[in-house]
Amino acid sequence: MADTTSFNITHASYAATAVNSSQYPEGELTEIAFIGRSNVGKSSLINSLCRHNGLARTSGTPGKTQTINYFRLIGKLSDQSRLEFMLVDLPGYGYAKRAQSARATWSKFIEEYWLKSTRLKLVCQLIDLRHPPMESDINVYHWLIEHGLNVQVVATKADKISKSRIQQHIQVITQGINMGQLHPGGRIIPYSAVTNAGRDELLDVIKNILLK
Repeated sequence: MADTTSFNITHASYAATAVNSSQYPEGELTEIAFIGRSNVGKSSLINSLCRHNGLARTSGTPGKTQTINYFRLIGKLSDQSRLEFMLVDLPGYGYAKRAQSARATWSKFIEEYWLKSTRLKLVCQLIDLRHPPMESDINVYHWLIEHGLNVQVVATKADKISKSRIQQHIQVITQGINMGQLHPGGRIIPYSAVTNAGRDELLDVIKNILLK
């Protein structure tokens, strides 16, 4: 049964940057990775999740970030005990102006991390709630599931959709990525970096991973 105690981030700081496996930071901290299309609002979500404006850099140029960025986080449970982990910010995928050679390099770079990081326990895949999942969203989700990674889909920009239509949009994403067949029992968390809606639910997922 999942632990019901509350969990909140109390410390967040930059830890390391890597462009290959030799630069992965040392240590035994559990890693929670975030991935999504280049314009999905990943940096804004990370800043919202950590309540630390500017922790992850936001940019008006999609696809600008080309490195794996590690952040050391400490979260406090309601019983005052603490959990420490690494939040891993992965480069965005699917930016239309990126050359084919660059996309191939990105794919090799990220797949190496997914397959070689022994501390990776959860991949949070971000998909824009406003639109049906794009081919790149579907391909990444299928690859993660087929390789046995633990995935939590997070639907971003929930504040752009009326509350009465959120579940309808969630269903479109669920069907688009074929979650019902590939990950029975899986669920999608709608999230707004503007209002912080979905923050507690996502933190609860992360907490339960850390407590395993």
